[in-house]
Amino acid sequence: MSDSQPEPRDRSPVARRSSLSSPSGGVTLHDVFLAAARVGPHVRRTPLERSAALSAELGLEVWLKLEPLQHTGSYKLRGALNRLLTLPPEARRRGILTCSAGNHGLGMAEAARLTGIAATIVVPENASPAKLAGLRRSGVELIVTGRDYDAAEARARALAAERGLPFVSPYNDPAVIAGAGTVMLEILQDLPGAGTVVVPVGGGGLASGVGLVARAVNPALRVVGAQPAASPAMHAALAAGRLVPVADRPTLADGLAGNIEAGSVTFPLVQSALDGIALVDEAAIAAAMRAFLDSHHLVVEGSGAVGLAALRGGLRPAPPEPVVLIVSGGNVATAVLARILAETGE
Repeated sequence: MSDSQPEPRDRSPVARRSSLSSPSGGVTLHDVFLAAARVGPHVRRTPLERSAALSAELGLEVWLKLEPLQHTGSYKLRGALNRLLTLPPEARRRGILTCSAGNHGLGMAEAARLTGIAATIVVPENASPAKLAGLRRSGVELIVTGRDYDAAEARARALAAERGLPFVSPYNDPAVIAGAGTVMLEILQDLPGAGTVVVPVGGGGLASGVGLVARAVNPALRVVGAQPAASPAMHAALAAGRLVPVADRPTLADGLAGNIEAGSVTFPLVQSALDGIALVDEAAIAAAMRAFLDSHHLVVEGSGAVGLAALRGGLRPAPPEPVVLIVSGGNVATAVLARILAETGE
């Protein structure tokens, strides 16, 4: 793990909650409650379970929020469905266009099926084969283009303008953020005594939703991010105090890869609500994926394993406990999992 892991809140040079009024990015706790009411009939309330194995290993009280058990295999359905259910009538008739590394696309495809709204989904050429296979089965219009997420998003935005369709960002969208925030509502309902939540961070949609709910309900609750060192866009932004371009190298946490859109509402939300972001390397992510399989017989993708990688790499949240790891998804190709098992085996 990077040596820039979060310090306790009052000493953090990277990110801490402001004592002043913080920007909301146009998203409020009320929006999250409304999102929960909208999507509740269609999404699964995923389990929050204590991990005896990880608690013993880490010397912490560790709980797991298991979004791999969500419909489509990740939390992304929550935000995608909330976005489609809040579209104005004209947009519902025309349909939408979005870009995704995979999980947002799967969530949007299912949301499109549930609502009857047409969806075109653009994904990069390096998208996970498991996610591509799911998208091809979904029946949406799928366009595979661009060597990485940044290139695919640029093409998707141009295509949306050409077709006159609304572009739905997988993270820079208030309705998507509010839907993601329902994960935190469930955590607080099930474990109101949680002391620290560790959340995967990419473009910041999940971290924004989780952070704004935590800040509004219990300002003492610590929220710490985890991000792949191979694609550290939000970590770099917090260090610089503004969005800055970063090199986007290949990572097992493909759902967290890519740069952040200029002016994204997620940056001020993450800046005000997170207590820092820990960076984790590829070996740590792979080992965490294997640990989930070994200890819980649970298939977790790289993006969902970064929180455990951070804890195993030395992140020690300040008291109080328990610590909740948001395990964000489980869509990983069998070939990738087989390679990890071979490389991390005894």
